[in-house]
Amino acid sequence: MSSLLDKLIDKEGNVYEMTCVAIKEANVIQATDLKDEIEKNGEKVTTHVLEQVLDDEIKYTTGEGK
Repeated sequence: MSSLLDKLIDKEGNVYEMTCVAIKEANVIQATDLKDEIEKNGEKVTTHVLEQVLDDEIKYTTGEGK
């Protein structure tokens, strides 16, 4: 499995947008018990969520085209 940085480099699309989505989602998770579960596994919430975004596990839409 490639590193998170490799995924960021290889990912096509707007990486800035993807990281913004991850940060917003991480802020939501920080207020839940899921934060404790992620940290118990030795991960950081933002890193965990960014990886989910890059792996297309979190779907999002942009404001473009309105």
